[in-house]
Amino acid sequence: MPDPKNNNKNNSSNKPFAVVTGASTGIGYELAKQFAQNGFDLLIVSDSSRIKDAEQSLSSTGVTVRSEEADLATYEGVEQLYGAIEESGRPIDAIAINAGVGVSGDFARDTDLDDELNLIQLNVVSPVHLSKRILPYMLDRGQGRILFTSSIAGTMPAPFEAVYGASKAFLTSFAQAIRNELKDTKITITTLMPGATETNFFHRAGMEDTAVGSSEKDDAAEVARQGYEALMAGKDHVVAGSFKNKVQAAAGHVLPDPLVANMHRKQTEPGSATR
Repeated sequence: MPDPKNNNKNNSSNKPFAVVTGASTGIGYELAKQFAQNGFDLLIVSDSSRIKDAEQSLSSTGVTVRSEEADLATYEGVEQLYGAIEESGRPIDAIAINAGVGVSGDFARDTDLDDELNLIQLNVVSPVHLSKRILPYMLDRGQGRILFTSSIAGTMPAPFEAVYGASKAFLTSFAQAIRNELKDTKITITTLMPGATETNFFHRAGMEDTAVGSSEKDDAAEVARQGYEALMAGKDHVVAGSFKNKVQAAAGHVLPDPLVANMHRKQTEPGSATR
C-alpha cells in the first residue's frame, strides 16, 4: 500500500480518494457518482467492460477517475485490484465494497453449483479478502471508512435465494463485528442494507418471473445517496429505500424464522409474479 506518511507520492491531487467495487451499473455506479459529486477522486472496479463507460461518465464531474476491469470472484482479481490501489500511490479515504451477485431458484433442484460457489466467492470471500488487505493500511494511517453493501435479505431466511440470503447475513455480521473491533479507532464500518432496487440484479439472478422481480422497486440513486450519507456520518448501518424495507428488516429480526421464511418465499418463488 502507499506510505500513509507520503499521501501524494505518485499523484499531485489533494482530493480525497475512494474505491468502489461493482461500479459499472446500479447501486455501485450511483455510489461512485455520490463520491464524485462530493469531490472524491475514484478508482472504480467491475468485471465488465462497461466500467470504461462508467469511467468516462464520472470523469465529467471534474474529478480524476481510473477504472479497473477485474473479476473479484477470484483470488487473482482481488489481488489485481489491490495492485491497482498500490499503483495509484493514493491513501484510501473510503472504500465501498459493493460488488455482488444473486442466484435464484430451488436450491436442491434448479440452481447450478458453480453459480452458487461463484456467489460465495464474490459476496463472502472477496469482501473478507479485500478488507484484510485494506484495514491494516487504514490502521497505520489512523483513519478510513468502509461501506459494505449487504441487503435486508440478510436479516431473514431467504427461500429461493438461499445462498444469496446467507451470504448477506454473513456480510452484515462480519461488518458489525469488525466495526466493534475498531470502535476505539477513527476507522468506521457502515453496512448498506437495501431492499428490491431498480438494477440489473433481478435479470442476472433469473428472478423476472417472481413477485419481487416484477414489483415496483427503489431508485438506485436514492439508495446510494442514503448509503453515502450514512458512511460519511459514521453510522453502523442504514436500511435504505422505502419504509417497507425498514418494516421487512425489523420483521426479520423479531418474528420467528419459519414465518419470515414463508413471507420471503411468497416474493421469490419462481412463477409468483402471476399468482
